[in-house]
Parts: sequence; structure tokens; C-alpha cells
Amino acid sequence: MEKTLDQVSLVLKLLGDKTRLTMVSILKQRECCVCEFQEVFEMSQPSISQHLRKLKDAGLVKEERRGQWIYYSINKQNGLYGLIEGILIHIPCQDEKIKQIIQSNPTAKCGC
Repeated sequence: MEKTLDQVSLVLKLLGDKTRLTMVSILKQRECCVCEFQEVFEMSQPSISQHLRKLKDAGLVKEERRGQWIYYSINKQNGLYGLIEGILIHIPCQDEKIKQIIQSNPTAKCGC
């Protein structure tokens, strides 16, 4: 699938936001639910959900419902993954934030 200029522009616009860029970087390594992102970003659930909705609407992330919880992950099937991956190689490692997620909720899948 060939990317259009509009698609590339939208991806760059969405990832131009530090919070969304960090979310995508984390999602490249692991799936997360909203409550796990709340720990990292110290933001309200509606704010986190709005960021994720923008990423999902653009096809950059996908969601999977498991019981009452929704898990988000990178959408590798959208034709834009190569572009996202190319951007993420320049982003600092998010291991500390991932460690924070795991430490704050070690047993939940997701019973936050």
C-alpha cells in the first residue's frame, strides 16, 4: 500500500505530540490499557483515552477487548508501520516507563 502525503502528514502531526509519541513508543514494546498509561503520564483517564482515540482513528493503534478491559497495541497491518518504526528508532528507550507500569501493577491483566 502506497502512503499518501495526507497519511504521512497525519502520522507526523499525531506523533508531534510528546504524549502520543511516548505512547506509541511504549506500545511498540508492549500492549497497555488506559489505567497503565495513567501511571506513567499522571493524566486523567479521559485525557489518556482521547490520545488513544486519535491514534486509533488514524489506524496507528488497535484495540482488543478482554472482558471489561481494552488493551491497545501498535497496528502493524495499516501500511504505515514502516514509517512509524522509522520514527521510533530516533526516540529514547522507554524502559523506565515500562518498568514503572509493571511495578505499579505487577499482577493485573488488568484489574486496575
